[in-house]
Amino acid sequence: MTTERIAYTFAYLRVVPRVHLGAFVNVGVVLQARTAGFVGLRVLTDAAELERRVPHVDVPLLVRYLESLRAIADGEPTAGPVALGPPSERFHWLTSPRSDVLQCSPVHAGVTDRDPAEVLDRLYEEVVGP
Repeated sequence: MTTERIAYTFAYLRVVPRVHLGAFVNVGVVLQARTAGFVGLRVLTDAAELERRVPHVDVPLLVRYLESLRAIADGEPTAGPVALGPPSERFHWLTSPRSDVLQCSPVHAGVTDRDPAEVLDRLYEEVVGP
């Protein structure tokens, strides 16, 4: 029996409260499995937890940004024209470099024989945690 292997790419979403210092806190993961037609995003949106991890940031604004990124990843029509693109375009838009408080890590690659959503959940738990 042969198990199908799925290649995927992923990046971490980071809050960089003081861009000039470069220190960051991971708050999410975005993952694409192009051959499976999958793009997904898991983010921390609990305001109290974000305030604890990233003090001195406008948390309500940060939550709105994170929720809008999730809507784009999910392809929700209300999220604007980017959300209407194919999964690969949404992934590339979500991982485009920014010099803002909310940034992406470099894109990494992997291969799995699991459902890409499971891989996304595992990466989120490892890097962002409960």
